[in-house]
This record gives sequence, C-alpha cells and structure tokens, in this order.
Amino acid sequence: MPEPTRTEAVELLTRLVEIPSFSREESEASSYLVGAMRGLGYDRCQVDAAGNAVGEIGAADAGRTVVLLGHIDTVFGNIPVRVENCSEGPTLFGRGSVDAKGPLATFTAAAARLGPDWARRNDIRLVVVGAVEEEAATSKGARFIRDRFDGKQEPVPDYCLIGEPSGTTRITLSYMGRLLLEMKADQPMMHSAGPSPGVATAAVDLWNWINDYAACFNRERAKSFDQLRPSLREIRSWTDENMRDLAWIKIGIRLPLNFEVDALLTNLWQWVCEDKVGLTPPPEPPSVQAADAAPQEFQFGNDDLNLKFRLFGHEPAWRSSRNSALVRSFLAAIREQAAVRPRFVSKSGTSDMNVVGPAWQCPIVAYGPGDSNLDHTPNEHISLDEYWQAIQVLETALRRLGQQT
Repeated sequence: MPEPTRTEAVELLTRLVEIPSFSREESEASSYLVGAMRGLGYDRCQVDAAGNAVGEIGAADAGRTVVLLGHIDTVFGNIPVRVENCSEGPTLFGRGSVDAKGPLATFTAAAARLGPDWARRNDIRLVVVGAVEEEAATSKGARFIRDRFDGKQEPVPDYCLIGEPSGTTRITLSYMGRLLLEMKADQPMMHSAGPSPGVATAAVDLWNWINDYAACFNRERAKSFDQLRPSLREIRSWTDENMRDLAWIKIGIRLPLNFEVDALLTNLWQWVCEDKVGLTPPPEPPSVQAADAAPQEFQFGNDDLNLKFRLFGHEPAWRSSRNSALVRSFLAAIREQAAVRPRFVSKSGTSDMNVVGPAWQCPIVAYGPGDSNLDHTPNEHISLDEYWQAIQVLETALRRLGQQT
C-alpha cells in the first residue's frame, strides 16, 4: 500500500479533530481511527475493551515491540474546526489539535509510512494506541495497555513513545507527579456577623497551609521541576436545605521527583486534627495510594465542624534516561529532518508516561507536534507544516531504531 501523503495525513488529523471526544465520550473517535488505520494498511486494528483505538503493524510475535501511546480524549470546549493561513503557514484550529490528536495522528501516519514489510524485515512490531481518559485523571486507557503488556500476557515493550506536544525539535523526558485533594467542610448555619469565622474559612485555611508547606519545601529549590507546586482548582460555599453552611475546595499538587507524599499527609493530618477539630492525639495518617486505586476518604470533627477529605489521582514523577537507542534515534532524526539542534524538555504536568514508565522501565520519551502552551486553551491550533515535519522526524527515528541490534 502506498505511503500516506501529506494531504492524506492532514485529512486524517482534520477528521479526528472534527469528531468530539471528551473524556469518557471517545467511542466515535476511536471507531473512526480504527477504520482509518485499517485503510492505511495496518495488520491488526480494534477498539479494545477499555475503548482504546489500537492498531498494530508487524508480526504479533516480533522480536521487538514499540508502543506509541497517544490519547484520543480531550478537555471540554467547542472550537470551530477550520484551516487558516497564519504566519506559520496553514494552521488547523480545533479542540484536541495540539493536545493530543496532533501527536496521535503523527504516530498513526508515521507508522503507516513504514508499513508491514518494513516491520517484518526488521523483526519489529509497532503498536499505535489512541488511549481514553487521559484528561480525566484516571488514565483508564493507558492502565489497560500497561496491564496488557505486563511480561506475562504480552512482552513488556522494548521502547515506548508518548504522544504529547513537544514541538518537532524537542523531546520530553520528564513529567512531574500529581496528587489531587478535595475537602468538604460543614457546620450549623450562622449569621455572618457572629463570632465564628464561617465555614468557608476552613477551605481558605487548608489552601494557605498547603501553600505555606510548598513555600517552605521550595525555599532552596530554584528549578520549577524540583519544586512542590500546588494549584487551587475550585472553591465554593453554600447553605443546604438542612440549614448547614458548607464549603468545598479542590487542590491539585504537582510533585517533584522522589517527593515523600506520606510526609506531607502526616503533617497535614496533624494540623487538621489538632488545630482545626481539636483531636489530640491525631489518628494514624493515611498512606497515599496509587491513582488506579479507589479514592481515599477520611472524615474528622463533629456537629460543630465536620471535615471530609478525599485523596485521589496520585502519580509519581518520572524521568527517563537520555542514554538510550530511542533517544539517539530521535536526536539523529531531528538533525536530519529539521537541521537544528534538538532539545530536551521537562514538563510540569503529568502524562501517561507517569503511568507506564514505572511499570515497564523501558526507554521512553514523549514526542509530538504543537505548542503545549496552547493545551486546553480557547485558541488551540497546530501548524500543518510542523505536523508534517513531525511525521517525517518520527518515521526517520523509527527507521533508525529498527536498524539497532
């Protein structure tokens, strides 16, 4: 089958962006991508039990396996899909064009350009995945793939690529970790002029405590990747029909490498129990669970002030080695196709690298076209020239990787 041309690659991306695929609503996009893979000559294609779009090129029992793990879901937002001529050339606007259908379409087209004959000659299997629920903090699709390639059902991959925007000349090696914390506080309804500070103060106090803890931790850490980075995601207060005042807060905490989450929770629990609800000595603090475990819930206090906590979405930070055949193949491919010096990137967010990296322990990088500053924004768009160049870089990198022994 002929290699997909630039026009065909652009059509693939445009159609993929046109199909809404918010987290947990990816089925139509997954079905489309599987059909597109089949039309591009993939050997095996399916929507798997998790809802992922999966296409494979090469023998199922090949000596080496490369998993190209993108994600097909997006955050919410309706951005009219269109191509405009901008300063960087023809540009595709639309939700997911950068994060991360651009990288996923890059994986799909580059693998198709290599084709089954190349894969068999090099005894290599390419597994392209459009994973579901990456944006939902559950990473359902990536966890399903992680568990499929567990060394028992199927071999642990020899190499893995994560589909995230890095720009065509940059390779991402590291992602920060994450912990999500929610607290709901409630107390009897009271007048705002009364002696109590009000239930919303409990939410503000929690945010201030975590922010102060982070400031202390970060005092001698100049690089943002090495810092503890909390963010206030949501906060609100209201009065319910039972005449109780309530407040709810959601905090996200970005975690540096080797951060001791349990130490944070121990200090937090001591502050909550002793300073907020007067519970001395405090009960045994929780030990944080992996993100694929059920959320942990804890409750303290009494009728005068009740605090209910929920911990979830924990992922440790991950850093990959620069010294691997995968990295060397990308460095050479970028120099060949873009004629510039490649750069390494560390990201302050999380990705499916955090999910599969610790389990597989194989060489792993994230790569894809697009400006990550446009992730989740109302102006999300991708240069089609950059997209095509990324396909060529990836194709070249995989060809070089196939030559490794």
